[in-house]
Amino acid sequence: MKDRFNFKQFCIRQDKCAMKVGTDGVLLGAWAPGGKHILDIGTGTGVMALMMAQRYADATIDGIDIDAEACWQAKENAMACHFGQYINIYESRLQDWFPPYSYDAIVSNPPFFINALRNPDTQRSMARHTDTLSPRDLFQHAHRLLSSNGLFSIIIPTNCLDSFVSESIFAGFYLLEKINIKTVPHKGASRSLLTFSKSYLQPTNSREETLVDASGQKTEWYARLTCDFYL
Repeated sequence: MKDRFNFKQFCIRQDKCAMKVGTDGVLLGAWAPGGKHILDIGTGTGVMALMMAQRYADATIDGIDIDAEACWQAKENAMACHFGQYINIYESRLQDWFPPYSYDAIVSNPPFFINALRNPDTQRSMARHTDTLSPRDLFQHAHRLLSSNGLFSIIIPTNCLDSFVSESIFAGFYLLEKINIKTVPHKGASRSLLTFSKSYLQPTNSREETLVDASGQKTEWYARLTCDFYL
């Protein structure tokens, strides 16, 4: 895995981070709705915070992570970017995060392994397993931090969909939008993009999208979504 990932308007250094730049984070960063105040939970390299900063030029973005080295690298990545001055990175658990304001938008590519074999790499294991941030804690604290009209967006494996949606309901959220993502046409969906609101706005807008077509090319949807970021 290379230690740098170049986007059109910024570069991500990732040699100190357990979780490298991947399709999941890029999809969420390119798709999630934003606002004036945005929170990135589990910011890692800072890639989603930087993508949101690129998309929402007037926004102030906070990124939090429990990994000290990831926070250091996310700060480095933000400082190297021409719009990085609008990004603040903090080492904190979500459960301990109490800012003096609420957020118009919250994004997260959360840990999702619940009963899986642990990776011997402690840093990577911490980023991928739910021990430090369970789905219940994620939704309860996102609900606490979100403004009354704010939106909370995540990306998760589709096979975790039922458990995450159940926890969202217990926390007081309504599922506003769901996109099930297939990598190729002949396979089932492997990821789900979800957006939640604190009040009922409309029936869930649900659809399916594919990343690569039968000829191996990016689909129109995927190419259009990421055209401002991928080189």
